[in-house]
Amino acid sequence: MPVTVLKAAPGQPPQTAADIADTVQMMLARLGTGGAQVALEYARHLDGWRGDVTVRRAHIDAAIAEVPQSLKDDIRWAHDNISRFAAAQRATAQDMEIELRPGLVAGQRQIPLSAAGCYVPGGRYTHIASALMSIATAREAGVADITACSPPNGALGIPPAMLFAMDLAGATRILTLGGVQGVAALAFGMFGAPAADILVGPGNAYVAEAKRQLFGPVGIDMFAGPTDSLVLADHTADPETVAIDLAGQAEHGANSPVWLATTHRPLADQVLARIPAIIADLPDPNRNAAATAWADLGEVVLCDTVEEMAQYADAKGPEHLHVQAENLPWWRQRLRSYGSLFLGEETTVAFGDKAAGPNHVLPTSGAARYTGGLSVHKFLKTVTWQRVDQRALPDLARVTASLSRAERMEGHARSADIRLERCAQRAEAVNDG
Repeated sequence: MPVTVLKAAPGQPPQTAADIADTVQMMLARLGTGGAQVALEYARHLDGWRGDVTVRRAHIDAAIAEVPQSLKDDIRWAHDNISRFAAAQRATAQDMEIELRPGLVAGQRQIPLSAAGCYVPGGRYTHIASALMSIATAREAGVADITACSPPNGALGIPPAMLFAMDLAGATRILTLGGVQGVAALAFGMFGAPAADILVGPGNAYVAEAKRQLFGPVGIDMFAGPTDSLVLADHTADPETVAIDLAGQAEHGANSPVWLATTHRPLADQVLARIPAIIADLPDPNRNAAATAWADLGEVVLCDTVEEMAQYADAKGPEHLHVQAENLPWWRQRLRSYGSLFLGEETTVAFGDKAAGPNHVLPTSGAARYTGGLSVHKFLKTVTWQRVDQRALPDLARVTASLSRAERMEGHARSADIRLERCAQRAEAVNDG
Protein backbone atom coordinates (compact mmCIF):
# COMPACT_ATOMS: atom_id res chain seq x y z
CA MET A 1 0.00 0.00 0.00
CA PRO A 2 1.17 3.57 -0.61
CA VAL A 3 2.40 5.49 2.40
CA THR A 4 0.10 8.05 4.03
CA VAL A 5 1.53 11.56 3.97
CA LEU A 6 0.83 13.30 7.29
CA LYS A 7 2.95 16.36 6.50
CA ALA A 8 3.90 17.14 2.93
CA ALA A 9 6.91 19.17 1.82
CA PRO A 10 5.34 22.04 -0.16
CA GLY A 11 8.71 23.28 -1.39
CA GLN A 12 11.65 21.57 -3.02
CA PRO A 13 15.36 22.20 -2.44
CA PRO A 14 16.43 24.74 -5.06
CA GLN A 15 18.54 23.45 -7.91
CA THR A 16 21.71 25.22 -8.97
CA ALA A 17 20.47 28.39 -10.59
CA ALA A 18 21.65 29.32 -14.06
CA ASP A 19 22.96 32.63 -12.77
CA ILE A 20 25.16 30.82 -10.22
CA ALA A 21 26.57 28.59 -12.95
CA ASP A 22 27.25 31.59 -15.19
CA THR A 23 28.88 33.58 -12.39
CA VAL A 24 31.12 30.66 -11.44
CA GLN A 25 32.09 30.05 -15.04
CA MET A 26 33.19 33.66 -15.47
CA MET A 27 35.08 33.66 -12.18
CA LEU A 28 36.92 30.45 -13.00
CA ALA A 29 37.88 31.80 -16.42
CA ARG A 30 39.40 34.90 -14.81
CA LEU A 31 41.11 32.87 -12.10
CA GLY A 32 42.49 30.41 -14.62
CA THR A 33 44.24 33.16 -16.57
CA GLY A 34 44.94 35.72 -13.83
CA GLY A 35 46.01 33.31 -11.11
CA ALA A 36 46.81 34.42 -7.58
CA GLN A 37 46.39 38.14 -8.30
CA VAL A 38 42.76 37.63 -9.32
CA ALA A 39 42.20 35.37 -6.30
CA LEU A 40 43.44 38.21 -4.09
CA GLU A 41 41.07 40.64 -5.79
CA TYR A 42 38.11 38.35 -5.14
CA ALA A 43 39.22 37.81 -1.54
CA ARG A 44 39.31 41.56 -0.94
CA HIS A 45 36.05 42.27 -2.77
CA LEU A 46 33.92 39.34 -1.60
CA ASP A 47 35.34 38.57 1.85
CA GLY A 48 36.91 41.89 2.78
CA TRP A 49 40.19 40.08 3.50
CA ARG A 50 43.38 42.06 3.11
CA GLY A 51 45.77 39.96 5.15
CA ASP A 52 48.15 37.26 4.00
CA VAL A 53 46.46 34.42 2.15
CA THR A 54 48.99 31.83 3.30
CA VAL A 55 48.70 31.38 7.06
CA ARG A 56 52.23 31.49 8.45
CA ARG A 57 53.53 29.10 11.10
CA ALA A 58 53.93 31.88 13.66
CA HIS A 59 50.28 32.88 13.19
CA ILE A 60 49.11 29.28 13.54
CA ASP A 61 51.09 28.85 16.76
CA ALA A 62 49.74 32.12 18.18
CA ALA A 63 46.17 31.13 17.28
CA ILE A 64 46.58 27.68 18.84
CA ALA A 65 47.70 29.33 22.07
CA GLU A 66 44.34 31.12 22.22
CA VAL A 67 42.30 27.91 22.06
CA PRO A 68 41.14 26.72 25.50
CA GLN A 69 42.81 23.48 26.57
CA SER A 70 39.46 21.76 27.08
CA LEU A 71 38.46 22.50 23.48
CA LYS A 72 41.85 21.29 22.22
CA ASP A 73 41.35 18.05 24.11
CA ASP A 74 37.90 17.59 22.60
CA ILE A 75 39.16 18.28 19.07
CA ARG A 76 41.97 15.78 19.62
CA TRP A 77 39.42 13.20 20.84
CA ALA A 78 37.34 13.63 17.68
CA HIS A 79 40.47 13.63 15.51
CA ASP A 80 41.59 10.35 17.03
CA ASN A 81 38.28 8.67 16.15
CA ILE A 82 38.26 10.06 12.60
CA SER A 83 41.89 9.13 11.95
CA ARG A 84 41.55 5.63 13.40
CA PHE A 85 38.44 4.93 11.32
CA ALA A 86 40.19 6.20 8.17
CA ALA A 87 43.26 4.10 8.98
CA ALA A 88 41.05 1.03 9.32
CA GLN A 89 39.48 1.81 5.93
CA ARG A 90 42.95 2.17 4.42
CA ALA A 91 43.84 -1.29 5.67
CA THR A 92 40.98 -2.73 3.60
CA ALA A 93 42.42 -1.30 0.37
CA GLN A 94 45.09 -3.83 -0.49
CA ASP A 95 47.48 -4.52 -3.32
CA MET A 96 46.89 -7.96 -4.78
CA GLU A 97 47.90 -10.30 -7.59
CA ILE A 98 46.42 -13.46 -9.03
CA GLU A 99 47.64 -16.03 -11.56
CA LEU A 100 44.55 -16.28 -13.75
CA ARG A 101 46.07 -19.07 -15.84
CA PRO A 102 49.56 -20.57 -15.83
CA GLY A 103 51.79 -17.75 -17.09
CA LEU A 104 49.13 -15.01 -16.94
CA VAL A 105 49.50 -12.92 -13.80
CA ALA A 106 47.46 -9.78 -13.07
CA GLY A 107 47.18 -7.54 -10.08
CA GLN A 108 46.25 -4.20 -8.62
CA ARG A 109 48.01 -1.45 -6.70
CA GLN A 110 46.57 1.18 -4.38
CA ILE A 111 48.40 4.44 -5.10
CA PRO A 112 47.71 7.54 -3.00
CA LEU A 113 47.14 10.77 -4.90
CA SER A 114 50.01 13.24 -4.79
CA ALA A 115 48.10 16.39 -3.83
CA ALA A 116 44.68 17.06 -2.31
CA GLY A 117 42.77 20.30 -1.91
CA CYS A 118 40.48 20.38 1.12
CA TYR A 119 37.83 23.09 1.25
CA VAL A 120 36.61 23.77 4.78
CA PRO A 121 33.42 25.86 4.91
CA GLY A 122 33.03 28.87 7.19
CA GLY A 123 30.53 31.67 7.44
CA ARG A 124 27.59 31.25 9.81
CA TYR A 125 29.18 28.26 11.52
CA THR A 126 32.80 27.36 12.31
CA HIS A 127 33.03 23.88 10.81
CA ILE A 128 35.84 22.44 12.91
CA ALA A 129 34.72 18.87 12.27
CA SER A 130 34.81 19.37 8.49
CA ALA A 131 38.49 20.24 8.72
CA LEU A 132 39.18 16.97 10.52
CA MET A 133 37.01 14.89 8.19
CA SER A 134 38.70 15.95 4.96
CA ILE A 135 42.32 16.64 5.97
CA ALA A 136 42.82 13.71 8.38
CA THR A 137 41.27 11.27 5.89
CA ALA A 138 43.59 12.44 3.11
CA ARG A 139 46.56 12.11 5.47
CA GLU A 140 45.62 8.55 6.47
CA ALA A 141 45.25 7.63 2.79
CA GLY A 142 48.87 8.60 2.27
CA VAL A 143 48.47 11.86 0.32
CA ALA A 144 51.81 13.65 0.50
CA ASP A 145 50.68 17.26 0.02
CA ILE A 146 47.42 18.60 1.47
CA THR A 147 46.34 22.21 0.99
CA ALA A 148 43.40 23.36 3.09
CA CYS A 149 41.52 26.60 2.61
CA SER A 150 38.71 28.29 4.51
CA PRO A 151 37.06 31.71 4.28
CA PRO A 152 38.00 34.40 6.78
CA ASN A 153 35.70 35.30 9.66
CA GLY A 154 36.00 39.06 9.29
CA ALA A 155 39.27 40.67 10.33
CA LEU A 156 40.01 37.65 12.55
CA GLY A 157 40.71 35.48 9.56
CA ILE A 158 40.29 31.75 10.09
CA PRO A 159 39.12 31.19 13.70
CA PRO A 160 41.80 29.84 16.08
CA ALA A 161 39.96 26.58 16.83
CA MET A 162 39.68 25.92 13.09
CA LEU A 163 43.39 26.57 12.58
CA PHE A 164 44.18 24.18 15.43
CA ALA A 165 42.03 21.46 13.81
CA MET A 166 43.53 21.99 10.36
CA ASP A 167 47.06 21.86 11.73
CA LEU A 168 46.35 18.84 13.93
CA ALA A 169 44.76 16.95 11.02
CA GLY A 170 47.93 17.36 8.95
CA ALA A 171 47.47 20.21 6.46
CA THR A 172 50.68 20.96 4.58
CA ARG A 173 49.59 24.57 4.19
CA ILE A 174 46.52 26.63 5.06
CA LEU A 175 45.04 29.38 2.88
CA THR A 176 42.65 32.09 4.04
CA LEU A 177 40.40 31.91 1.01
CA GLY A 178 36.77 31.00 0.55
CA GLY A 179 34.27 30.59 -2.23
CA VAL A 180 35.13 30.10 -5.88
CA GLN A 181 38.52 31.75 -5.46
CA GLY A 182 39.43 29.25 -2.75
CA VAL A 183 38.41 26.28 -4.88
CA ALA A 184 40.33 27.70 -7.85
CA ALA A 185 43.46 28.22 -5.75
CA LEU A 186 43.34 24.54 -4.80
CA ALA A 187 42.61 23.32 -8.32
CA PHE A 188 45.08 25.50 -10.22
CA GLY A 189 47.86 25.51 -7.61
CA MET A 190 48.29 29.00 -6.19
CA PHE A 191 50.19 30.55 -3.29
CA GLY A 192 52.90 27.91 -3.31
CA ALA A 193 50.55 24.93 -3.48
CA PRO A 194 50.73 22.28 -6.21
CA ALA A 195 47.65 21.82 -8.36
CA ALA A 196 45.34 19.42 -6.55
CA ASP A 197 44.59 15.99 -7.95
CA ILE A 198 41.27 16.02 -6.09
CA LEU A 199 39.03 18.65 -4.48
CA VAL A 200 37.07 17.59 -1.40
CA GLY A 201 34.89 19.16 1.25
CA PRO A 202 31.43 20.72 1.47
CA GLY A 203 30.55 24.33 0.72
CA ASN A 204 27.81 26.66 -0.45
CA ALA A 205 26.16 26.61 -3.87
CA TYR A 206 29.04 28.54 -5.47
CA VAL A 207 31.63 26.16 -4.07
CA ALA A 208 29.65 23.12 -5.22
CA GLU A 209 29.21 24.61 -8.69
CA ALA A 210 32.92 25.45 -8.96
CA LYS A 211 33.81 21.86 -8.14
CA ARG A 212 31.30 20.61 -10.69
CA GLN A 213 32.73 22.80 -13.44
CA LEU A 214 36.33 21.88 -12.61
CA PHE A 215 35.65 18.13 -12.53
CA GLY A 216 37.50 16.24 -15.25
CA PRO A 217 41.00 17.69 -15.20
CA VAL A 218 40.73 17.45 -11.42
CA GLY A 219 38.80 14.91 -9.35
CA ILE A 220 36.12 15.79 -6.81
CA ASP A 221 34.62 13.87 -3.92
CA MET A 222 31.05 14.45 -5.10
CA PHE A 223 28.67 17.16 -6.27
CA ALA A 224 27.04 18.00 -2.96
CA GLY A 225 23.74 19.77 -2.43
CA PRO A 226 21.96 20.73 0.78
CA THR A 227 22.27 18.25 3.64
CA ASP A 228 19.28 15.97 4.33
CA SER A 229 18.22 13.50 7.03
CA LEU A 230 15.62 10.76 7.42
CA VAL A 231 14.46 9.13 10.65
CA LEU A 232 12.76 5.70 10.60
CA ALA A 233 10.85 5.10 13.83
CA ASP A 234 8.44 2.52 15.23
CA HIS A 235 6.35 2.29 18.41
CA THR A 236 9.48 1.89 20.57
CA ALA A 237 10.88 5.31 19.63
CA ASP A 238 10.69 8.32 21.94
CA PRO A 239 8.77 11.19 20.24
CA GLU A 240 10.76 13.90 22.02
CA THR A 241 14.08 12.41 20.89
CA VAL A 242 12.86 12.04 17.31
CA ALA A 243 11.58 15.63 17.25
CA ILE A 244 14.84 17.02 18.63
CA ASP A 245 16.88 15.01 16.13
CA LEU A 246 14.83 16.33 13.20
CA ALA A 247 14.96 19.92 14.42
CA GLY A 248 18.69 19.65 15.05
CA GLN A 249 19.38 18.61 11.47
CA ALA A 250 17.04 21.27 10.08
CA GLU A 251 19.29 23.98 11.54
CA HIS A 252 21.85 23.24 8.83
CA GLY A 253 19.95 25.63 6.58
CA ALA A 254 16.63 26.66 5.11
CA ASN A 255 17.21 24.32 2.16
CA SER A 256 17.98 21.22 4.27
CA PRO A 257 15.14 18.65 4.17
CA VAL A 258 14.31 16.45 7.16
CA TRP A 259 11.93 13.49 6.92
CA LEU A 260 10.22 11.03 9.25
CA ALA A 261 8.74 7.68 8.30
CA THR A 262 6.96 5.67 10.99
CA THR A 263 4.58 2.78 11.48
CA HIS A 264 3.14 4.36 14.64
CA ARG A 265 0.55 7.11 14.18
CA PRO A 266 0.66 8.35 17.83
CA LEU A 267 4.41 8.92 17.52
CA ALA A 268 3.95 10.87 14.29
CA ASP A 269 1.28 13.08 15.88
CA GLN A 270 3.45 13.81 18.91
CA VAL A 271 6.49 14.65 16.77
CA LEU A 272 4.40 16.99 14.61
CA ALA A 273 3.11 18.70 17.74
CA ARG A 274 6.52 19.13 19.37
CA ILE A 275 8.80 20.25 16.53
CA PRO A 276 7.57 23.87 16.28
CA ALA A 277 8.28 24.52 19.97
CA ILE A 278 11.69 22.83 19.80
CA ILE A 279 12.65 24.96 16.80
CA ALA A 280 11.31 28.12 18.47
CA ASP A 281 13.68 27.49 21.38
CA LEU A 282 16.79 27.54 19.16
CA PRO A 283 18.91 30.72 19.04
CA ASP A 284 19.04 32.96 16.00
CA PRO A 285 19.94 32.44 13.17
CA ASN A 286 19.56 28.69 13.74
CA ARG A 287 15.87 29.12 14.58
CA ASN A 288 15.00 30.83 11.31
CA ALA A 289 16.90 28.29 9.21
CA ALA A 290 15.30 25.32 10.97
CA ALA A 291 11.80 26.85 10.87
CA THR A 292 11.98 27.42 7.12
CA ALA A 293 13.46 24.00 6.43
CA TRP A 294 10.73 22.29 8.46
CA ALA A 295 7.88 24.35 6.99
CA ASP A 296 8.96 24.04 3.37
CA LEU A 297 10.84 20.75 3.18
CA GLY A 298 9.87 18.69 6.23
CA GLU A 299 7.90 15.52 5.53
CA VAL A 300 6.20 12.95 7.77
CA VAL A 301 4.74 9.74 6.35
CA LEU A 302 2.92 6.80 7.92
CA CYS A 303 3.76 3.30 6.69
CA ASP A 304 1.90 0.05 7.26
CA THR A 305 4.97 -2.15 7.73
CA VAL A 306 8.68 -1.92 8.43
CA GLU A 307 9.31 -3.15 4.89
CA GLU A 308 7.38 -0.15 3.57
CA MET A 309 9.59 2.11 5.69
CA ALA A 310 12.68 0.44 4.24
CA GLN A 311 11.37 0.89 0.70
CA TYR A 312 10.64 4.56 1.41
CA ALA A 313 14.22 5.01 2.69
CA ASP A 314 15.76 3.24 -0.29
CA ALA A 315 13.80 5.47 -2.66
CA LYS A 316 14.86 8.65 -0.82
CA GLY A 317 18.55 7.74 -0.66
CA PRO A 318 19.11 10.11 2.28
CA GLU A 319 22.46 11.52 3.27
CA HIS A 320 21.81 10.58 6.92
CA LEU A 321 19.53 7.67 7.82
CA HIS A 322 18.68 7.17 11.50
CA VAL A 323 16.79 4.08 12.63
CA GLN A 324 15.03 4.36 15.99
CA ALA A 325 13.24 1.04 15.98
CA GLU A 326 13.52 -2.50 17.29
CA ASN A 327 15.46 -5.30 15.60
CA LEU A 328 18.43 -3.18 14.54
CA PRO A 329 20.34 -6.09 12.93
CA TRP A 330 17.45 -6.52 10.46
CA TRP A 331 17.60 -2.85 9.50
CA ARG A 332 21.37 -2.91 9.05
CA GLN A 333 21.10 -5.82 6.62
CA ARG A 334 17.96 -4.61 4.81
CA LEU A 335 18.70 -0.94 4.12
CA ARG A 336 20.69 -0.28 0.94
CA SER A 337 20.53 3.42 0.10
CA TYR A 338 22.09 5.98 2.45
CA GLY A 339 25.22 8.04 2.98
CA SER A 340 25.69 7.00 6.60
CA LEU A 341 23.49 4.83 8.82
CA PHE A 342 22.80 5.57 12.50
CA LEU A 343 21.42 2.62 14.43
CA GLY A 344 19.43 3.01 17.63
CA GLU A 345 18.17 5.77 19.88
CA GLU A 346 21.52 6.07 21.68
CA THR A 347 23.24 7.36 18.55
CA THR A 348 22.40 10.54 16.66
CA VAL A 349 23.37 12.12 13.37
CA ALA A 350 25.10 14.87 15.36
CA PHE A 351 27.60 12.26 16.63
CA GLY A 352 28.52 11.46 13.04
CA ASP A 353 28.62 15.12 12.11
CA LYS A 354 31.22 15.92 14.75
CA ALA A 355 33.19 13.20 16.44
CA ALA A 356 32.16 9.53 16.07
CA GLY A 357 34.68 8.63 13.36
CA PRO A 358 33.01 7.76 10.03
CA ASN A 359 33.21 10.63 7.56
CA HIS A 360 30.48 13.26 7.47
CA VAL A 361 31.12 14.37 3.89
CA LEU A 362 28.29 12.37 2.34
CA PRO A 363 26.15 12.17 -0.82
CA THR A 364 23.04 14.37 -0.83
CA SER A 365 19.95 14.88 -2.97
CA GLY A 366 19.40 11.14 -3.50
CA ALA A 367 22.95 10.44 -4.72
CA ALA A 368 23.30 7.83 -1.96
CA ARG A 369 21.37 5.51 -4.27
CA TYR A 370 24.57 5.06 -6.29
CA THR A 371 27.56 6.31 -4.29
CA GLY A 372 29.02 6.51 -0.82
CA GLY A 373 30.68 9.39 0.98
CA LEU A 374 34.21 10.65 1.43
CA SER A 375 36.69 8.02 2.55
CA VAL A 376 40.34 7.11 2.13
CA HIS A 377 39.30 5.35 -1.08
CA LYS A 378 38.61 8.74 -2.70
CA PHE A 379 42.29 9.61 -2.23
CA LEU A 380 43.55 6.32 -3.70
CA LYS A 381 43.90 5.19 -7.29
CA THR A 382 43.24 1.50 -7.81
CA VAL A 383 45.41 0.68 -10.82
CA THR A 384 45.96 -2.67 -12.45
CA TRP A 385 48.90 -4.47 -14.06
CA GLN A 386 49.49 -7.69 -15.99
CA ARG A 387 52.38 -9.91 -17.04
CA VAL A 388 52.43 -12.76 -19.56
CA ASP A 389 54.98 -15.50 -20.23
CA GLN A 390 55.32 -18.26 -22.82
CA ARG A 391 52.92 -20.60 -21.07
CA ALA A 392 49.93 -18.28 -21.39
CA LEU A 393 50.83 -16.45 -24.59
CA PRO A 394 49.52 -18.85 -27.31
CA ASP A 395 45.97 -19.08 -26.02
CA LEU A 396 45.84 -15.43 -24.96
CA ALA A 397 47.08 -14.21 -28.36
CA ARG A 398 44.75 -16.53 -30.26
CA VAL A 399 41.64 -15.44 -28.31
CA THR A 400 42.62 -11.77 -28.51
CA ALA A 401 43.02 -11.96 -32.29
CA SER A 402 39.72 -13.79 -32.64
CA LEU A 403 37.77 -11.26 -30.58
CA SER A 404 39.51 -8.33 -32.29
CA ARG A 405 38.52 -9.54 -35.76
CA ALA A 406 34.97 -10.19 -34.56
CA GLU A 407 34.94 -6.53 -33.52
CA ARG A 408 36.51 -5.45 -36.86
CA MET A 409 39.65 -4.15 -35.10
CA GLU A 410 42.35 -5.59 -37.37
CA GLY A 411 45.18 -3.58 -35.80
CA HIS A 412 44.49 -5.16 -32.44
CA ALA A 413 44.42 -8.60 -34.02
CA ARG A 414 47.79 -8.10 -35.67
CA SER A 415 49.41 -6.97 -32.41
CA ALA A 416 48.33 -10.37 -31.02
CA ASP A 417 49.35 -12.23 -34.20
CA ILE A 418 52.95 -11.06 -34.11
CA ARG A 419 53.40 -12.30 -30.58
CA LEU A 420 51.86 -15.62 -31.45
CA GLU A 421 54.20 -15.95 -34.43
CA ARG A 422 57.27 -15.09 -32.38
CA CYS A 423 56.22 -17.50 -29.67
CA ALA A 424 55.98 -20.25 -32.28
CA GLN A 425 59.40 -19.30 -33.69
CA ARG A 426 61.00 -19.45 -30.26
CA ALA A 427 59.43 -22.81 -29.59
CA GLU A 428 60.69 -24.11 -32.94
CA ALA A 429 64.18 -22.83 -32.26
CA VAL A 430 64.23 -24.59 -28.92
CA ASN A 431 63.12 -27.85 -30.55
CA ASP A 432 65.78 -27.55 -33.29
CA GLY A 433 68.43 -26.93 -30.68
